[in-house]
Amino acid sequence: MPLFDVRSPSEYRNGHAPGALSLPMFSDEERAMVGLCFKEKGQSEAIRLGLEIVGPKMASYVKVVDQIAGGKEIELYCWRGGMRSQSMAWLMSTAGYDVTRWEGGYKSYRNSVHQKWFQPRPYVVLAGLTGCGKTEILRLMQRQGAAVFDLEGLANHKGSAFGHVGEEQQPQVEDFENLGADFLEELPRDQALWIEDESRSIGRIWLQNEFYLLKKAAPIVILERSRANRLDHLVHLYGQASPEALTEVFPKIAKRLGHQNAQWAIDAIMAGDLRSAAEIALNYYDRTYAESMEKRKDQVLLTLDLSDCSFEEAATRLLQQTKEPITAWLKQQH
Repeated sequence: MPLFDVRSPSEYRNGHAPGALSLPMFSDEERAMVGLCFKEKGQSEAIRLGLEIVGPKMASYVKVVDQIAGGKEIELYCWRGGMRSQSMAWLMSTAGYDVTRWEGGYKSYRNSVHQKWFQPRPYVVLAGLTGCGKTEILRLMQRQGAAVFDLEGLANHKGSAFGHVGEEQQPQVEDFENLGADFLEELPRDQALWIEDESRSIGRIWLQNEFYLLKKAAPIVILERSRANRLDHLVHLYGQASPEALTEVFPKIAKRLGHQNAQWAIDAIMAGDLRSAAEIALNYYDRTYAESMEKRKDQVLLTLDLSDCSFEEAATRLLQQTKEPITAWLKQQH
């Protein structure tokens, strides 16, 4: 069933329900005019102004829906389930459509999205030093039947200062949360739900505090791989990126890395020596990781050294060797 968002274009761009198509009753400028009229002259005058704006465009609204809707059933929403969605629902009903209008609108929907994110789940955090291949291993675990909530996949970002390199544009925060809520709804509730160890921000996506606290309290499985393995993976991961895309990141972490080290890394990249640059970057990331894990050492459920395994082998062994500890932990929760 086609779903239409009848809010203004800027409201839609800031975030919308997954799959919703933009069918704005007002442009941004028209919405501002109606809002100002309501404030200065009251509801009746605002309604009349809205009718003047919408009247000449009613046929075009129906034409757009005719082109998209294969059948005669549609859904639509506005911000709070108010006059915009009511008016559009009336118009489409008059045109012969069976219309489902979202009560409470997008605002109510967003409340339900947050409820899904904030609901306690049996999360298990996969942690490990940068370059361990946590994301790749989690996705292979998912193929082998594990329940995985792929935050980096949703965010189009690898999580570090270099995380945007080679990725598509990040979604708006609301779109990230909306799609994530759909994924959570589909995941089983009676088994461990694996997530990657993330900071509060994944690029420009900021995790809601209520969800972040759930992640912080979850048990941790630490994945260890040799430094050589990690460097191999980083060179493979970023090997196709342009030197410019990589060198522009080092000044952003120069304060923690050391300005001279940052310059050496830039020089290495420009000389085609990505491995040396990665080695320098790991000095920063390993130190940061050690500081973080020291604060959470009491939450560590298991530490596994899977050096020299393929990622597929690592995924298999992780699932096998964590089965009993996680089962015991899940029983304790009940």
